[in-house]
Amino acid sequence: MALFKSETVQDEPVIGQHYLVCGTEDCEKNCQFYCNDCHRSLCERCRDEHQKGMDTKIHEVVPYRERRRQLPVEKCKDHSSKDIDIICEDCQVPLCSKCAMQGHRKHALNDLETIYSERFNLCLDEIYKIHQYFLPTSQNMKKSVIKDIKEIKATMNQIRTSMTTEAETLKSLVDTVTSDKIKQVNKMEESLIEELHTQDNTYKDYISYLENLVKEFNGYLSSTELLKNPIIVSLVGLLNIQPIPETTKPVHPVFTAGQYSKEDVTKLLGGVTVPDIKPEVREIKYLNTASIQLKPTESGEKQTFSVTKVREYTVPGVKNVWHISLGKPGRLWLNDRHGNLVQTDQNGNQLKRTLTSGREEGYHTVTQDGDLIYKDLENKVINRITQNNTVIEYQFIKTKDWTPLSIYSSHINGDILVGMIKGREAKVTKYNKTGEEIQNIKRDNKRKGLYGVPHYITENINGDICTSDYKERAVVVVNKSGQHRFSYTGQRLRFLPFSICTDLLGHILVCDGISNTVHLLDQDGQFLSLLLTPEQHKIGCPRGMCVDTENNLYMGQYFTKTVSVYKYSYMKDACL
Repeated sequence: MALFKSETVQDEPVIGQHYLVCGTEDCEKNCQFYCNDCHRSLCERCRDEHQKGMDTKIHEVVPYRERRRQLPVEKCKDHSSKDIDIICEDCQVPLCSKCAMQGHRKHALNDLETIYSERFNLCLDEIYKIHQYFLPTSQNMKKSVIKDIKEIKATMNQIRTSMTTEAETLKSLVDTVTSDKIKQVNKMEESLIEELHTQDNTYKDYISYLENLVKEFNGYLSSTELLKNPIIVSLVGLLNIQPIPETTKPVHPVFTAGQYSKEDVTKLLGGVTVPDIKPEVREIKYLNTASIQLKPTESGEKQTFSVTKVREYTVPGVKNVWHISLGKPGRLWLNDRHGNLVQTDQNGNQLKRTLTSGREEGYHTVTQDGDLIYKDLENKVINRITQNNTVIEYQFIKTKDWTPLSIYSSHINGDILVGMIKGREAKVTKYNKTGEEIQNIKRDNKRKGLYGVPHYITENINGDICTSDYKERAVVVVNKSGQHRFSYTGQRLRFLPFSICTDLLGHILVCDGISNTVHLLDQDGQFLSLLLTPEQHKIGCPRGMCVDTENNLYMGQYFTKTVSVYKYSYMKDACL
């Protein structure tokens, strides 16, 4: 029997390994297979020898990507010779075989290595997404924040400079006005002083006149002559003294202080305000899926997926769940076939409710801004309600004589996609976020009609428009220009697609109403896996479905008002 190199889970790198060597000693060939019993990697030749060995021919050998992760060795504390390799599903406690027989005989027991392998792959899947998507995207957004900080500082410095310049300008104006007023005061003073000087000269002249008159009288009085003395001859004429000149006192100017306050000055100067507009949401660029898009293996084998139910909850206010729209984190809009449309949180608590004319199609969506958009089947219009109910537009979009069926708001650019019918015709119309029609998609390049009844619609991360068509019994995918890329018609003779959505990596998920399964496709239409089946996951009739930003799959069903939440991951190469 061949000897094997030692290999442990800890030896495997988390990210990045391009070539796996066979685990058989002295064999350097590429590893393609794995023995789950021996936990050894094998090349094709060593696999054939392994399956011929007497002791190993019954071992489970699988493709390497489908391998089961080896359970770490841990001894039981109560039975030191026994390894812990069983889990009690009822108690959720790891056990050894003796513990299982002694205290958990009637409980549901499961192979711990199987559970460990599934959870191990889930963790690797999360690590992979963190390294490939969340970390680089978050780092890019952090760079965007730093750039915004620099821009804000530059803006505020510019504002401070503008305010200082404006203040200097105002000060200059005040100085100019003050100078003009002082000049006016100076002129006023000159005029008043000039008038007073005139009056002063008048009195100076009058006093001089009086002094001369007194001298004249004194001369008369001291005269010894009588015949020619004026006091005897013409005294009456001499006694007529000129009256004292009359003048006016000046009116003193009064300074009236200006009436102003700090608020008045504030109004004169410019102010700083923040425009009353909604902040632009930072764009989260999706990871380029070229390097991570899942494809069938070269041998034609399909990818293996691990699916775990995370939780489930009952939706109040509905009788079943036919469509789910993802709102802001932790918020979902769901409807039944009777027109009841409700908003819940992730625990199933009802937040809002409205009655619509919608029925068994994807007739509502949530915009990038958190607004709810839904169709009014009877009036052939599309309504919009803002996130806080402040604006309600009951005829946001009018489809005229076309009957709207399905609707989806793009998370890439905010465009609104509407699937609609008129008689035997069908089309998808694209509107911008203001409701203006910008594109109609009806036919392929051979002029053949693309759609029959497009009752569910979504958009992929590459801009593809994906519709679930009831009449065509197909998933119809066109690119953002409206050119037909492919149509997927299922894996069996009969296929009836219902709800459709995409995930972070560009996979397409669609419910099949015939087999009651959920199909997983890559973004080129290649079938990858039946993600959910009645046999494996105890589901009935899946109808409504959406995937959130953490790749949680929310699924509603026809015969129940329960929403189940699943986490799914896929088996990757050792690089994961």
